[in-house]
Amino acid sequence: MLLKKLALQDYRNYGRMDFATDQMVNIIVGPNAQGKTNLLESIYVLALTKSHRTHQDKELIRWNSPATSLHAEVEKRYGSVTLDLSIASQGKKAKVNGLEQRKLSNFIGSLNVVMFAPEDLEIVKGSPGVRRRFLDMEIGQVHPAYLYDLSQYNKILMQRNNYLKQLFVSRGAPTLLEVWNEQLVQFGTKIVKKRQSFIKKLQNWAEKIHAGITNGQEQLRIEYDSSLQAALEEDEAVLFDHFMIKLSQAKDQELRRGVTMVGPHRDDLRFYINGKEVQTYGSQGQQRTTALSLKLAEIELIHEEVGEYPLLLLDDVLSELDRYRQTQLIETFQSKVQTFITTTGIESIDLSKLESASVIHVQDGSLI
Repeated sequence: MLLKKLALQDYRNYGRMDFATDQMVNIIVGPNAQGKTNLLESIYVLALTKSHRTHQDKELIRWNSPATSLHAEVEKRYGSVTLDLSIASQGKKAKVNGLEQRKLSNFIGSLNVVMFAPEDLEIVKGSPGVRRRFLDMEIGQVHPAYLYDLSQYNKILMQRNNYLKQLFVSRGAPTLLEVWNEQLVQFGTKIVKKRQSFIKKLQNWAEKIHAGITNGQEQLRIEYDSSLQAALEEDEAVLFDHFMIKLSQAKDQELRRGVTMVGPHRDDLRFYINGKEVQTYGSQGQQRTTALSLKLAEIELIHEEVGEYPLLLLDDVLSELDRYRQTQLIETFQSKVQTFITTTGIESIDLSKLESASVIHVQDGSLI
C-alpha cells in the first residue's frame, strides 16, 4: 500500500497543499508549530475519518473556513484508489473512486495506517480509556463493521445510563431495564469477541517482536481485562447469557449509582514483562519498548488481516529512541512499509540506516 498523492484544502494551518511521492521513506522536516504533525494527522484522518489528537472535528478546519477537504491517491495491490473526505459543521462526506459512501464504515479500511507518536506511551501507562481507544481504532481499520457495533453500543449505553439516573431520582420501578439490557448485550457481545480475537493476534506478533528488540531478554504478555472474563473463551451465545447474568447481578448497585457497571466500556489491557506488570513496575525504557512492540505488531497484524502493509506514520519519535531501538525500527519498516517521519532536524535521524528517502521541508503550513 503506497500513498502517491495527498492534497489538502483548508486543513488546520494549510490553505492549499499538494504533495506527491514515489519514495518508501518520506522525512518531513521543520521547526515546531509549522504543520508537520498536521500533515501526518491528515493521512490518519483519511484512513479513519477522525483524528488521533482531538474529538472535535471542527478543530481540523482552518480558521474562518466553512469546511476542509482531503484527497489521496493510493496504490494498492489490486490497483489505484482515490479517496476524498470533506468535513464541515454539517457532517462528513466520503468518496471512494468518486462514489459517495452512504456509511463512513464503507470508507474506512480503504487506507490503513499505523501512527506512532510520543503520546503513544500513554497506551502503556495511561488510563484504561486510552487503551480502549487504541483497540477500537485499530480493530476498526481492519473490521469497519466493528465501528458500527461500537457506535450502537455507545448510544444504547448512554440511553441506559440516562434511564438509570432517572430511576435514581424518581425511585421508580425499573420496568424498562430488561429492554435496555438486551440491546446493550446484543452489541456488547460482538465488541468483546472482536477485541478478544484482536488481542490474541496482537499478542502473537508483539511477543516475537519484543523478544527481538530486547535480544531475547524480555518476554511480553498482553492480557484482556474484561468484566466478562469468565466467558471470554466461550461462543457468542454463551457470552451473551453471561453478560445478561452479570447485569442482573449488578442491578442493585447500578440503581444506587445510576450508571452501567458491566460491559466493554469498562474493559482494559494489561502488559507484563517477565511476569511483572509494566504499567506499575516497568521502567520507562520497558514502557517505551512495549509501546514500540505494539506498534510494530500492528503493522504485521494489519498485513495478516488485509493482505498488504499499512502506512507507518512516525511523529517525532525517532529522536526519543536510543540508537539501537531506532535501528530496529528503521530496519523493520524501510523495505516493506511506506513511512512518513516528522522531525525538527534531519540530524536526529540515523541516515546511514536509510536506503533512500525524500526530504520535505515544512514552513508555516507550506511545503518548501
